[in-house]
Amino acid sequence: MRPALTLALSLALAAPLAAIASSAAIAAEPIAVGAKVPAGFTALDITGKPRDFASITGKKGVVLVFFRSAAWCPYCQKQLKDIRDLTPELAKRGYTLAAISYDSIDALTKFNAKVPVNYLFLSDVGSKQIDAFGLRDPAYPKDSFAYGVPTATVLVIGKNGVIKKKLSTTDYKIRPSNETILASVDAG
Repeated sequence: MRPALTLALSLALAAPLAAIASSAAIAAEPIAVGAKVPAGFTALDITGKPRDFASITGKKGVVLVFFRSAAWCPYCQKQLKDIRDLTPELAKRGYTLAAISYDSIDALTKFNAKVPVNYLFLSDVGSKQIDAFGLRDPAYPKDSFAYGVPTATVLVIGKNGVIKKKLSTTDYKIRPSNETILASVDAG
């Protein structure tokens, strides 16, 4: 092949490959134990109030539950009901409980009206925090109603913002039991 043609083909391929590489770099790696909460953490509670990391954290830390949807995911709805029992046990240990999804405030408020929760519900419309933690479920394309949901994950986070434990699964039907979550808090 002639050198000029080789160069032209190389340049023609370079731009699309660079674009693919740069878009892949935007997606954060899934957060790992030992990492810090991404800078600028903010989500809205069901009253519409912005909440930063410090405002959701107890004396020793927070258990942050990333769930798919309170509006349409029956596995999430069961988990959201079940984890209500954790609140007093976590409080004894100095932790708060918060649950976050891509759901709108309205969707979370409707669920809370049917199944009152005794912990902090957070709305991450646009999945900014889900993406910052690297937890977006890649199974859903942009045209899917589920685009932006996280993989089901429970993080035990210390007051200093360091991830102490991570309970995550790629099977959205499987969620850690309350006993497993408490054992993770106690082990941290």
